[in-house]
Amino acid sequence: MRKFQTLENDEWLARLTAARSGLSDLLYAMYSSLTGGITTDPALMTIPADDHLAHRGDGVFESLKCINGSLYNVKAHLLRLERSCRGIDMELPCPHDELEQIICDTILAGNQNNCLVRVLVSRGTGNMGIDPAQCKGPELYVLAYRYTARIQDGKLKPARAAISSVPIKPPQLATIKTCNYLPNALMKLEANRRGVDFVISIDQNGNLGEGATENIGILTPDNELLMPPPVNILTGTTARRALDLAQQLVASGVLKCAEYRDISPNQAAQAREIFIFGTTTDVTSVIEWEGRPVNNGTPGPVAGKLLNLLTNDMTPQSDTLTEIFK
Repeated sequence: MRKFQTLENDEWLARLTAARSGLSDLLYAMYSSLTGGITTDPALMTIPADDHLAHRGDGVFESLKCINGSLYNVKAHLLRLERSCRGIDMELPCPHDELEQIICDTILAGNQNNCLVRVLVSRGTGNMGIDPAQCKGPELYVLAYRYTARIQDGKLKPARAAISSVPIKPPQLATIKTCNYLPNALMKLEANRRGVDFVISIDQNGNLGEGATENIGILTPDNELLMPPPVNILTGTTARRALDLAQQLVASGVLKCAEYRDISPNQAAQAREIFIFGTTTDVTSVIEWEGRPVNNGTPGPVAGKLLNLLTNDMTPQSDTLTEIFK
């Protein structure tokens, strides 16, 4: 039987660096409250094995994006992060303004104008058991990494979607952005297996829920823009912003209304358009639903208008942007 040697620290780090080589184009920078600083070495972008986040999934997170050197909609994300912390009986490790500064400094250290940012708040270290009270936390980790949008010929690539067979999380967990994402990962595996881009859960009442990391919306035959209420699902920051911006289309007569409302699978099947909303997907038009074409298999006009509104919301004149690279 093969025996494994105990390594000296230098050898351990050398092997770890070799194993993590080639990741500099994926992982740009990481802040850790355990060090109080930022590293740009992917080999050092680690979370301790005794952190409850690593071995229990005990923590919450947010995903943000930096576009053309500016952070988008950061205040909405930090408010949701704080709600998620409260949802698992935990406090943010620092005030919003300090956390925003940490995020900006981490992006600057990564030196990429366009990137995604993962903010993780863990219960903390010092406990391999189940009891959160034994953890020395909370701890904060901020990671800047590669942003890959669904772009095709300069436009967001349309998508195929279907109903998921993975059971939806109970509302108490679904409405908190926890780090326990096993059901979400299973949904993505299901989408891959079925050859579609997204699968959408069904909630306890038989209505549409959400995707693995995305929200869904539909355009009814009566020109109503509907999204599932954030009661049994996570409140999507992009979906919420798109719904707010869509009020402009209501005012101009393009839409009859834009609101949260239960959506049955039958309504989705009869929809004029179907939309996917998310941090990386923005507003993506669904051109195939459950194997059948939507809008004759082409992106619909309302999806284009919503995308334009959201894109304009990311221009330098928008108050939703926090400039980082000046």
